[in-house]
Amino acid sequence: MERAQCKTHLRQARLLTLIAGFFVLCGAAFADPAAEREALARLIHEIEAFAPLIATAGSQASPDARIRFRYDWLRQDLERIRAGIQEHIDAPRTEPRTFPPLRGDYRQ
Repeated sequence: MERAQCKTHLRQARLLTLIAGFFVLCGAAFADPAAEREALARLIHEIEAFAPLIATAGSQASPDARIRFRYDWLRQDLERIRAGIQEHIDAPRTEPRTFPPLRGDYRQ
């Protein structure tokens, strides 16, 4: 029963990831930066919602299993993804450009 619940939780997590990815792709098709930021913020929210599901699945895992799922690796990867998305959201909208200095003296 525990293994079935764990698989169910993981299937739900995969489904949420696919749905969130779909929203991100749909938002990108319209090229609206505000909509993209909103979709990415929703994606971060969905990633954060995985934490209790992962904790529940991990607590139900058998410590004596020959092959064990690495919930710590999953948490680390999701945190990296979340941090990368947040970094993109927080980045300045336009990158500063460098220009060559002006001469200032136009007489010869």
